[in-house]
Amino acid sequence: MKVVVAGGSGALGRLLAGDLLRHRHEVVLLTRSPDASLPYRQVQWDGRTVGAWAGELEATADAGVALVNLAGRLVDVRPSPANIASLRTSRVESTHALVSASQQLQRPLVSWLQASTTAIWSDSGEERITETTPLPADGGLPQMTGVAQPWEAAVDGARAEHVHLLRTSIVLDRDAPALQVLARLTRAGLGGRVGSGRQWFSWIHRDDWVRVARAALGLEPSTTLPDGPVVAAAPEPVRNAELMASLRRVLHRPAAPPTPAALLHVGAVALRSDPALALTGRHCTSQVLADAGFVFEHPRLDDALAELYRG
Repeated sequence: MKVVVAGGSGALGRLLAGDLLRHRHEVVLLTRSPDASLPYRQVQWDGRTVGAWAGELEATADAGVALVNLAGRLVDVRPSPANIASLRTSRVESTHALVSASQQLQRPLVSWLQASTTAIWSDSGEERITETTPLPADGGLPQMTGVAQPWEAAVDGARAEHVHLLRTSIVLDRDAPALQVLARLTRAGLGGRVGSGRQWFSWIHRDDWVRVARAALGLEPSTTLPDGPVVAAAPEPVRNAELMASLRRVLHRPAAPPTPAALLHVGAVALRSDPALALTGRHCTSQVLADAGFVFEHPRLDDALAELYRG
């Protein structure tokens, strides 16, 4: 299959593209800034308008085309109105451009994998979340539900045989910015719980995320997923205090004092970050994956982190 990855130069895009290439699929990245060091064919686009890049979505007599939409600005920014609007616009405009391009195709796309996030449920406290859990009735946090909900809605009208909304939790990867920050803090002796430490942390190992993405694209023979939302999260979420303790064990660091919420708010201003990313949480698992018989290679946090930091 030919797989076109919009926003493919980001961390998840590179991860998925590398896997697809190893499985001998044709991979094309749509990117605003082509990188000559990447071993994939890259096509430039502006992420807003339909251009010559749309020709990459046309099927041939030999193969259909699947689309993976990962385009969007990184979320770790101050939650100002301007930044939230930019997060939302970068996702909605690029999705609208892809939908418009798909409507002009002679043949529909075989599959459309639309990126989303478990943060669409904002801060859910002790609620146990699966694919059928309603979104927050009050609209949720503007930098979470307020970005993810219109991002998902923008895919309406896509011309594709199958559409999956991949609501991804925190992907554990040594190259992922979130895990790099936590690892640096832990190595520096600041690996204690954040705030109360009771906020839930839903996560997924990078290898399992790739396998879920492949299944959504119809490329995992043992797993068939229904159209619609799919929660990409391991079956055993942990609380923040457990996460930090696990990181200390894997990185061989002693117990550390907690980081009070007030101190995190002050530090977030200096780092131009959003304290809600650490102080809020969600207990997310996937009923869809369970029903499909998907078996996680890394279901437990300690084992997942140990694999990443081995050696």
